Amino acid sequence: MVVLVTGGTGFIGSALVRFLIEQTEDSVINIDKLTYASTPCALAGIEQNERYQFVEGDICDRQLLLGVLEQFQPDAIMHLAAESHVDRSISGADEFIQTNIVGTFTLLEACRDYYSTLQDEKRQGFRFHHVSTDEVYGDLPDGGKFTEQSSYAPSSPYSASKAAADHLVRAWHRTYALPVVLSNCSNNYGPYQHVEKLIPLTISNALQGKSIPIYGSGQQVRDWLYVDDHVRALYQVLCNGQLGETYNIGGNSEMRNIDVVKKICEILEDVAADSPYSLQGSDKRIDGFASLISFVTDRPGHDVRYAIDATKIQKELGWMPKESFESGLRKTVEGRLKVDKSQGDLELR
Repeated sequence: MVVLVTGGTGFIGSALVRFLIEQTEDSVINIDKLTYASTPCALAGIEQNERYQFVEGDICDRQLLLGVLEQFQPDAIMHLAAESHVDRSISGADEFIQTNIVGTFTLLEACRDYYSTLQDEKRQGFRFHHVSTDEVYGDLPDGGKFTEQSSYAPSSPYSASKAAADHLVRAWHRTYALPVVLSNCSNNYGPYQHVEKLIPLTISNALQGKSIPIYGSGQQVRDWLYVDDHVRALYQVLCNGQLGETYNIGGNSEMRNIDVVKKICEILEDVAADSPYSLQGSDKRIDGFASLISFVTDRPGHDVRYAIDATKIQKELGWMPKESFESGLRKTVEGRLKVDKSQGDLELR
């Protein structure tokens, strides 16, 4: 296939692009506007591959999208471009409304125009895969998990914008017969994630001897999904998912935020077990990384618990996560570090 990936230089998008180039025979067109959260270095190993093309651009630019679709004639769209950080959506929702809602609408309209031009065989195989989040479901009480039938109850501007995008995609399927599939995933983690998110922020601050902030008392529960497991699931949904259907993708790894942070500190202690901690740009010595934990005022409207029931994708598409939270977290920490054995310093990669 020729697969057009939007947001392919972001955290999940770049993992998906690497998977497509390294694990399939598909060609990839990556369109990304290179925001602050982009990680071009995550694609360093595949940039010169003849099956990979990069286009810098904004999904709100309809003429650009139409030109890309006409030029590359993709067989599938995997839509990951989004503003994704809840805190930023609370302090300034404009970009979230523009990218996540207006951008999705613009992409849908461009794809509808393109789809109408396709000949029978290519038309029958075309797919639009919209990638979304479990945050659209809102807060989950103790017990139970989100299923594909769970009602939407978004709590933040971010989750509301993603919920709106989900509804647009479903409407374009029902009204215009655009062949779509959707997926909603739990919290992703892994190498190359932007430092604003909990796990990379904890690693970065710990190594610099800075305070590790935790909202409230850290009792919020998330279901953690290793990014490489996620992108395998995305490809299964794209290739084998039923049109118009939604698939929840979860890691079956519920964990309180405070426990996630403590586990990261344990892994860092293990990495530095044979030497005093030498922290970036500082001669400061600490009494264990966990001593840096600091509880801060909770985020407004902070959901207490998310958890995904991934039974549908497991039964229908045969997908299961390969990584446990323990193994995935260790890969994540070690993937962000390099050990300078000559000096004993730990540095961010």
